[in-house]
Amino acid sequence: MPNRNSVEALIRAYYAAFNAGDAEGMLALMTADVAHDINQGQRETGIPAFRAFMGRMNAHYKEVLHDIVVMVSEDGTRASAEFTVHGTYLATDEGLPEAKGQTYILPAGAFFEVREGRIARVTNYYNLADWIAQVGG
Repeated sequence: MPNRNSVEALIRAYYAAFNAGDAEGMLALMTADVAHDINQGQRETGIPAFRAFMGRMNAHYKEVLHDIVVMVSEDGTRASAEFTVHGTYLATDEGLPEAKGQTYILPAGAFFEVREGRIARVTNYYNLADWIAQVGG
């Protein structure tokens, strides 16, 4: 059974890599078949798909996460995190309002499945309508 402290450290390392803009560091913490459930979108599977997603995100948004709280299930196979996204909308993302360098602060959360010491699933949630209102859509 996974150690809850090591799972919390794994999730914190994932977010430290995110905040450092280190997509490859994030990927190194994932299983090869990682499942990524995009907020209000489809599930993508595998590291190449996650790498492409991060490339798209980094082209449109600059984000840093604050107030990260990590919770781990008793058996260490699941975790969740709650945090506040502080971001800048850099370039217009398809189907969304025009980007003009708007800033936003957005509460968000994620759910994780952990397998063999790596992240096997990440599911992200945030309020898209709140984000659109903040960037002037």
